[in-house]
Amino acid sequence: MNSDVEPLFVQVARFVEDLVIDGTLQPGQQAPSMNQLAEFHEINPATARKGLSLLVDAGVLEKRRGLGMFVTDGARERILKGRREAFAGEFVAPLIDEAVHLGYSRSDLHQLIDRVAESRGMYQ
Repeated sequence: MNSDVEPLFVQVARFVEDLVIDGTLQPGQQAPSMNQLAEFHEINPATARKGLSLLVDAGVLEKRRGLGMFVTDGARERILKGRREAFAGEFVAPLIDEAVHLGYSRSDLHQLIDRVAESRGMYQ
């Protein structure tokens, strides 16, 4: 966990979201428990619980009394929708702000993005 970036409980929630997005966790499947997450990330169980609670509030996980947390139907789509809605503000706007500070032209920025995307296999 990287405590310099965002609160640990948010990182826990994002970790579980990533498991849903990449298909590691499917709808109806049990999510890692609070204690498993706490042990794996070497954090306080209360922090892990807070991260899981975010996902319950977002409709990504559901509590089943005495059984644990389970991935809801449509969880992946809900996560992707939320991340797409936040993408411009969280990533694109700061990128453009920094490009302006560095003196990149619009064309230079487009070329840079294309080069990086190619190097990551995006256009193959």
